[in-house]
Amino acid sequence: MTEVNILLVEDDEVDVMAVKRAFKELKIANPFYRAANGIEALDILRGTNGKEKLSQPFIILLDLNMPRMSGLEFLDELRKDSALRRTIVFVMTTSAADEDRVHAYNRCIAGYILKHSPAHAFLDAVTMLKQHWRIIEFPEPC
Repeated sequence: MTEVNILLVEDDEVDVMAVKRAFKELKIANPFYRAANGIEALDILRGTNGKEKLSQPFIILLDLNMPRMSGLEFLDELRKDSALRRTIVFVMTTSAADEDRVHAYNRCIAGYILKHSPAHAFLDAVTMLKQHWRIIEFPEPC
């Protein structure tokens, strides 16, 4: 089985800790990386601005409400990049707005997960993700 890198794009430290706790509780040892905003995430994915390039395959867990570059702006940039446009992205957000959900799915996300109850939502979401990346086949890197 291929090892999958996880990139969490999240500015809230409490949410970062909740995701890390969920990974630990579920005994997920996949390599875990974190970017505090979309600009930093793009640098990690591209290996620019002094960031080491994240090797494929990877899955992105993306918050929508972030400073400097929102999650939707990040998705726009990701989908324009020929090397990154097929990246698997799950949105994990507090936004229950239909327009955010529609905009995210229009940018080809794999799922939209609400962080309404962080303790349970993160554990449930990470459980689902664990199953997802264990059974899917990833394309060869571009």
